[in-house]
Amino acid sequence: MSYRILRLPEVLQKVGLSRATVYNRMSQKQFPRSVSLGGNTVGWIESELDSWLAEQIKKSREQSSDE
Repeated sequence: MSYRILRLPEVLQKVGLSRATVYNRMSQKQFPRSVSLGGNTVGWIESELDSWLAEQIKKSREQSSDE
């Protein structure tokens, strides 16, 4: 299996959230956790971000149809 690791600037651009919001949601277990790449370097698995985004879209669509 192949993984693509995204660093923070790419993550922020992909999900449209601020750095503070990403880390806040991670601490609340509402955002995919980062992966340690050694030292102080972290990244996120792109497929996990894609799944998270799909779930956010699904929730948003469900709320829209309820209104």
